Amino acid sequence: MDRGMSVSLWCEEVEDQSQDQSQTEAQTQVHIVGSSQLRAAWDPTVSGHRVIQRLLHVEERYMPSMLYITLIQREPERREDLAKWALEVCCECCCDEAVFPLSVSLMDRFLSASLALPVSPYCLAAGCILIASKLTECDNVTADTLCAAAEYSFQPSDLREMERVILATLRWDTAAVTPQDFLPHFLASVEERGDGDSGDCEEGLLSTLRRHSDTLAAMCACDSRFLGALPSLVAAASLNCALRGLGNKGPAQLAVMSDALAELCQADLVVLQCYSDMIEYALRQRLRSGLQQGPMEKDEEVENERPGTPTDMREIDF
Repeated sequence: MDRGMSVSLWCEEVEDQSQDQSQTEAQTQVHIVGSSQLRAAWDPTVSGHRVIQRLLHVEERYMPSMLYITLIQREPERREDLAKWALEVCCECCCDEAVFPLSVSLMDRFLSASLALPVSPYCLAAGCILIASKLTECDNVTADTLCAAAEYSFQPSDLREMERVILATLRWDTAAVTPQDFLPHFLASVEERGDGDSGDCEEGLLSTLRRHSDTLAAMCACDSRFLGALPSLVAAASLNCALRGLGNKGPAQLAVMSDALAELCQADLVVLQCYSDMIEYALRQRLRSGLQQGPMEKDEEVENERPGTPTDMREIDF
């Protein structure tokens, strides 16, 4: 096999490239960055009940241990800080929406196996982002970008070594199931049970539902209270909350949608409603926290202001 065409998960950036070669690669990247984000059209043959059943069958395989979940519930702050930092980095690097939940899943599984934080926790989070980006994106985020995001608290060589440690610990089983894997299939089912509307209005509604569901699922990944929840349940509850938030469905229609989502994720309807209420409560907490701290931050003069996404997830687009 031609070495130039081989695919590798290793972080093998060449540090001594010439300036001309770097400029050429940068120009090439500008031309292909748009095409790297293109996606194939939705294929009905790879969706439906059979695919959902397969995802449900393998999702428990990628859940962290109950011991790890119990330990995190006692002191959730450190884990939530790492997850929020990973979300900030993924937003700044314009990563695909699948990168962040996969990186958090990798981080939780690594910590579940080791039950100890490494010397540089942010190097661990960056290593998980790097692996997730390589799995889901054509133009993955680079090691130098991740080091810069962490203000060079670790070097690219440290990140490459951390990448090897993560892959060895997880035995290269990195393609975990996340809530984002279920959302397209759940949305397709919601579309089938829709009002029969068609055209741009229906497409815009589905796009809005997808964006809101992705946002809520990302919020759940940052919140340790949802650490033990199955990805299918998080996806169904997030979509259920998004349907409620749009306000264009009556109580009878929402009840039908909730029953359908509970059936799809093979959960009791009461459990789905409980997690939906938990997500709405967590969302209100985030928004209330942002409103309370917003005026205080305006009154204070910060000398060394750094650009970036807020460390707390306060800017939720509804």
